[in-house]
Amino acid sequence: MKRFQHVELGDLPPIQCSCGTTRRAFVDQPDAPASAHYLEVSDEPLSHYHLKTTEIYVVLEGEGFIELDGEMVPVKPLSAIMIRPGCRHRAVGKMKILNIPVPKHDDADFHYDEVALKPGQVAIH
Repeated sequence: MKRFQHVELGDLPPIQCSCGTTRRAFVDQPDAPASAHYLEVSDEPLSHYHLKTTEIYVVLEGEGFIELDGEMVPVKPLSAIMIRPGCRHRAVGKMKILNIPVPKHDDADFHYDEVALKPGQVAIH
């Protein structure tokens, strides 16, 4: 058995999520300790948080802000942010981000404050 997996993020199908469009690597690996996501941020993604997941965002292109528990932190290419469980967060601005969730992505670990969702709005992960 190989002790590595190789994925071309550009070859993965894009998935719409509450943050924009993402391409997720290693989420289909049952024993993967983490996943890697190429995220193209939309203009105004929803603030959310995770109870179990730590995420590392690395800005690849663009400039903007990462909102972290209400604080707007300016970011530019090669900015890196570690977001611990419980921290409400979202990226604001046109950016391309590498997101490393640890443990790997889990739709069940996305949480939203009720005020973040408009009536009838459904969050997608």
